[in-house]
Amino acid sequence: MLGKQSKKPTNRLAPVWRGGVPDHAIDLCWSPAGKQLAVAAVTGPVVLFDGSTGKELHTLSGHGFGTTAIAYHPAEDGTLATAGQDGKARIWDTATGAVRCTLDGGASWVERLAWSADGSTLATTAGKKVRLWNPTTGEQLREYANHGGTVADLAWRPGTNLLAVAAYGAISVYDPTQPDAVRKYEWKGSALRLAWSPNGVMLAHGNQDSSVHFWYADSGKELHMSGFPSKVRELSWDFSSRFLATGGGDAVCVWDCGGKGPEGTQPAMLSGHSTVSAVAWQRRGFLLASGDDQGRLILWQPANRTPLIGGATFEGTDITGVTWSPDDKLLAVGSGAGTVGVFKVV
Repeated sequence: MLGKQSKKPTNRLAPVWRGGVPDHAIDLCWSPAGKQLAVAAVTGPVVLFDGSTGKELHTLSGHGFGTTAIAYHPAEDGTLATAGQDGKARIWDTATGAVRCTLDGGASWVERLAWSADGSTLATTAGKKVRLWNPTTGEQLREYANHGGTVADLAWRPGTNLLAVAAYGAISVYDPTQPDAVRKYEWKGSALRLAWSPNGVMLAHGNQDSSVHFWYADSGKELHMSGFPSKVRELSWDFSSRFLATGGGDAVCVWDCGGKGPEGTQPAMLSGHSTVSAVAWQRRGFLLASGDDQGRLILWQPANRTPLIGGATFEGTDITGVTWSPDDKLLAVGSGAGTVGVFKVV
């Protein structure tokens, strides 16, 4: 742990409201203006809450057999995309709760989706397929050739119109105007999650083999960090692109990616969890939130001599996701029991 706690610190996390969804909260996200919080239950329903009060605005039916992922349009509070185990993605009007269009993912389970930065394109993954869509008309813009294995994740490179796609054996990069990958980062392993640094310089992925791999996007230089206690699904960059927080064990690892990068260095270890299940830096601030499989939420200020500055407990369940509001004033948390909590920093 960074530093030593000489006395019990003041808890800087204060509860604002608590609510719930019908089952395990599999995903949650804020609308771009921070007015709404959407939370998806694994069984299908997606509940829209007023971000300030917790009032339920709508319950969307979501997807038959279960919802897998949700994402607000990057510039429109009124537009939400969802993906599910019925092989479909849907785009919803959050003001009315109505479906605007339904998109066929091309396989039985749509696992991931991601908006381009300007919101003009929605990317979806289903099995080995990646498809691009016009979210206004529902028109399919492009389908790429099947990948060699199931697509695990996808993420748009900041500052560009390039899409990175993770499947076994490589990270493929696509330009939506081109039919084939414009670049491949060959890597013989199974990536689970992708995370671009906000400046678009580095791409990190957490892996099945309990490692984290880094790519310098332009040069193709790569770094590899292994030895985590478990597979790594939790990744979050700070806004400066210098620090990457990862899970993969009982501590949050904070890697310093400045200068020559993290290779050959030791991360700062933030101890206090059982098994880390979620991490999230503030969007423009210096605070880091993390959760674990025993329901413990911790607020960190890693630069402090005593970095643990707040926390809360969700009894009898695991924390499935944490996300900061666009203004960094509110922190939303979802749990395996379907509990939803929103906190503010004081």
